[in-house]
Amino acid sequence: MANNSSNSNSKTKFDNMKYEIAGQLGINLKQGYNGDLTSREAGTIGGNIVKKVFQTYTGNQYPQQKQ
Repeated sequence: MANNSSNSNSKTKFDNMKYEIAGQLGINLKQGYNGDLTSREAGTIGGNIVKKVFQTYTGNQYPQQKQ
C-alpha cells in the first residue's frame, strides 16, 4: 500500500517550488485554476522547474542551448 503522507509531502514541496519560481519570474500564479496564464508563462514556469530539479539532483548547471 502506498504511503499517502509521503506523496502529500512531495506535492506540497512541488507546489511551494512552483509558486516560488513564478514569483521570481514576476508571473502572478494563484492557487487553483490559472487559465488566464499564457502558454509562454506556463512553459516558462515549467522550464525553470526542470532546470532547478536538474541542478538539485546533479549539482551541475542545466546545459545551455547555443543560439
